[in-house]
Amino acid sequence: MPPASRLIAHLDMDAFYASVELLRRPELRGRAVVVGGSRARAARFEDGHWPRLGDYAGRGVVTTATYEARARGIHSGMGLMKAAALAPDAVLLPADFDEYRRLSRAFKEAVAELAPAIEDRGIDEIYIDLSAEARAHEPLGHDPLGGARALAQDIRNNVRAATGLSCSIGLAPNKLLAKIGSDLEKPGGLTVLTAADVPQRIWPLPVRRINGIGPKAGARLDALGVQTIGDLAACAPDWLVEHFGRTQGLWMHRSAHGLDDRPVVTHSDPVSMSRETTFERDLHPRHDREQLGALFTRLCEQVAADLQRKGWVGRTIGIKLRFDDFRTVTRDLTIELPTADAALIRRAGGLCLKRVSLNRRLRLLGVRVGTLSRADAQPPRPRPKRPLPVPSPAPADAPLTQTLPLFPDES
Repeated sequence: MPPASRLIAHLDMDAFYASVELLRRPELRGRAVVVGGSRARAARFEDGHWPRLGDYAGRGVVTTATYEARARGIHSGMGLMKAAALAPDAVLLPADFDEYRRLSRAFKEAVAELAPAIEDRGIDEIYIDLSAEARAHEPLGHDPLGGARALAQDIRNNVRAATGLSCSIGLAPNKLLAKIGSDLEKPGGLTVLTAADVPQRIWPLPVRRINGIGPKAGARLDALGVQTIGDLAACAPDWLVEHFGRTQGLWMHRSAHGLDDRPVVTHSDPVSMSRETTFERDLHPRHDREQLGALFTRLCEQVAADLQRKGWVGRTIGIKLRFDDFRTVTRDLTIELPTADAALIRRAGGLCLKRVSLNRRLRLLGVRVGTLSRADAQPPRPRPKRPLPVPSPAPADAPLTQTLPLFPDES
C-alpha cells in the first residue's frame, strides 16, 4: 500500500457493557447474561445468587447482552419482558454506567498510546486514522498490509492489557468499509478490507449493514426488491434519486460501491451535555416528591461532573419530563454566567420545573446544559448581582399539582 493511501480503522468493543460485567463476575462467562434495569437492585445479588431474567417484572429495556443471550434472539433495545420470554433462565444484571465510562476512557487512552488520531464515536467505538503511521504502510513478507495488521493487533493487545476487555477492528481505505469490517468477525476479530474486496465480501451483505441505512430506509428498499448491498450497487443512480431524493440517493449509490470520503474528525465541540433517567415505575409529583428530588439532584451532580471532567461550562439549563401518557415536555433557562456548578444547575433546573403543569405521573426526568464554552477560556467576571429570575405565582385556584414546586428552592 503506497504511503499516500488512506488507512482507517474502526474499533468496536465486543458486547461492551456485558463484557464489563463479566470482567467483574468471571463465573458468569459462557452463560446467557442480559444487562438492563435499575442499578438499585445490585445489592440483592452480591452474594452470587443471580437474578433470573424470567423473574423480572417491569418496563425496562435491554442495554446489552452477551453473545450467548444474543444467540437466543435478545438484542439491545428489546423490552426486558419480551427478552424474558426468549431466555427466562438468563442472568439479569443492572447497568453500571459509571464503570462503563471509566473503562471507556481507559481503552481510548490505550489506543492513543499507539495511534493518537482518534474520532470518538461513543462509549464503545472509535475511528482511528492510521494514514500517517509509517509502520502501518510497511509490508511484512509478501503481505503489503502486514504492517497495518501488526499495528492493529498491537492496538487490540494494548486495549486488553489496559482493560481486560476484547475489541474488534476493521481496517479499510475509508470509514464506511472499516465500520462494516469491524462487525464481520466478532468477537475479537481483525478484518482487513480493500476496494477490491467490495464485490465478494460487501455486496452479499444486507443493505442495513451500511451505517446510515436505518429501519425505515431498509424497509423501503426491501419493498422495492433491494435486499443486499449488491442489489443496491446494481441500481441506477437516477432510480435511487427518484425514490429517495438527490442527496440520499446518490449517497446510497456511492456507499454500495464502497466509496466514502469522510475524514476522521479528531476534535469536535459538544453542543450540550445531559443526563436522564427512566423510572422503574411512574412517580407521582406529590406522593413521590422526596424520591424525585433526590433523583433530580443526582442528575444535576452527574451533568456538573461531566462538564468539569471535560472542561466545559454552560449558560442554558434545561429539563426534560416524560409523563405516563408518553407526552414529553422540555423547558430551559439561560443564566448570566456560564457554569459547571451542580447547585446552580439544580437551582436553574428547579425554576424550569415550576413552569410545567405537574398534573400526571412521571416516567422520565432529564437535565441538560447547553450554550457551552471552554472553562479555561472564560474571562474573570463578577458574580451576577441579581438572583435567578423567579416565575410568577400560579393563580390561587390552580390545581395543587400545578402550583406545587416539585423541588423547593434552596436558600
